[in-house]
Amino acid sequence: MEAVLTRPNRAVVEHLVRRAVYTRLGKPLPQTAIAPNSVVVNVSVRHCHLTHEAVEALFGKGHQLTAHKSLYQEGQFAAKETVTLIGPRSHVISNLRIVGPCRDFNQVELACSDAVALGFNIPLRLSGNITGTPGAMLMGPNGFFEMKHGVIRAMRHVHMSPTDAEFYGIRDGEVLKLKIGGECGIVLDKMLCRVDQKFKLEANIDTDEGNACNLQPHTPVGLIR
Repeated sequence: MEAVLTRPNRAVVEHLVRRAVYTRLGKPLPQTAIAPNSVVVNVSVRHCHLTHEAVEALFGKGHQLTAHKSLYQEGQFAAKETVTLIGPRSHVISNLRIVGPCRDFNQVELACSDAVALGFNIPLRLSGNITGTPGAMLMGPNGFFEMKHGVIRAMRHVHMSPTDAEFYGIRDGEVLKLKIGGECGIVLDKMLCRVDQKFKLEANIDTDEGNACNLQPHTPVGLIR
């Protein structure tokens, strides 16, 4: 397949030239440099990712997830389908949204306050790292599905493209800080960076973190080293 060449964003080119000049002079890059993209901060409410096997057990043979709302990252969507999560104290969370498309592992992502209410002691994990995590029972309109493990509190993280990573001087798996302004402004440390060509610049925090800073659509935000 023929490669398609794209022209770099002007802001990216200016930043790279500026950085090269300051590096040659042995001086730090001024903090006033313009980022190629503005960071979007989204609050990730409790949800689950399921395999096709789990979806069939919960909704019936051959069932396919139906998109309800597209999410910020391309190809990701909140499904119309929801399930009931049953905790160890028989407490439940109903209408737990499934995020599609189907994955090759089952995972439930909760905020700390959700876990306390359900009686879970859940670890803070990177999405997909579910070894040794607690399991749960899910209930759908067609039956039950038992997760042996996979209930976590997801680490706060930032999706970014290689261009964005270049600007912030960061690599995949390294961390930044997220500064959130407003009357309840805070700085969130250890924002894990996930770098991929298909990612748009987006920071994800959970509901507890979003409520703590009263995050609103107009709240000023920024990433810092």
